Amino acid sequence: MGKNIIVTGGSRGIGKAIVELLASEGNSIVFNYNASSTSADEIVEKIRANGGQAWAFQADLSKFEAAETFINQAREAFGGTIDGVVNNAGITRDQNLAMMTPEEWNSVIDINLTGYFNVTRNVAMDLMKSQGSLVNITSVSGLIGIAGQANYCASKHGIIGMTRAFAKEMRKVRINAIAPGFIESDMTAVLDEAYLKEMKKQIPMKRLGKASEVANLASYLLSDKSTYITGQVFTIDGGMTA
Repeated sequence: MGKNIIVTGGSRGIGKAIVELLASEGNSIVFNYNASSTSADEIVEKIRANGGQAWAFQADLSKFEAAETFINQAREAFGGTIDGVVNNAGITRDQNLAMMTPEEWNSVIDINLTGYFNVTRNVAMDLMKSQGSLVNITSVSGLIGIAGQANYCASKHGIIGMTRAFAKEMRKVRINAIAPGFIESDMTAVLDEAYLKEMKKQIPMKRLGKASEVANLASYLLSDKSTYITGQVFTIDGGMTA
């Protein structure tokens, strides 16, 4: 029997791949989007056309009250337990330190880190009741420093610390993090081709990862095949940080 799973930032990139894979496996999915309403509607229609169950709601998860409303919408849509959550919503506002504005710093921290707290805080009791699984999408940027990404690195490193702390607090909930490297997505699509070519030289597998590969790992961590794994960070980067 499928599970009831929430995915944040599910209308594009890695989040979209996770939503579509989980739905194809028979799970019921609620996901949020911030601005990509057309894409969100298309994903829901596609899943329902294939016999699955999915709902999409607009929510700015950097706001605690908006996250609370979103989780309430998910509870109502599912009409039952919440078995899993994937915190994935995130943004970049890359800038060198000397030029970075407070708005660029705060917006990344608010969405990438505080947004994860807002969702987890509002869904914590549901997951403890169901003894479910929480997957936080972080980044190799949270493991290594990347020039021009101090705000993004800080947010992703914070997610790793938060994951490990929550795993020790919520003892019957499996809480893990996935740290993707360079993955084909909207974020990497805007990068300079020469820069990407140089980055591929530093990746032992000599290519960017696919969103579907991250989705496969998320599916495993949400499934009953990973019932003794918690508090871990799984790097999926083609060997870049090996």
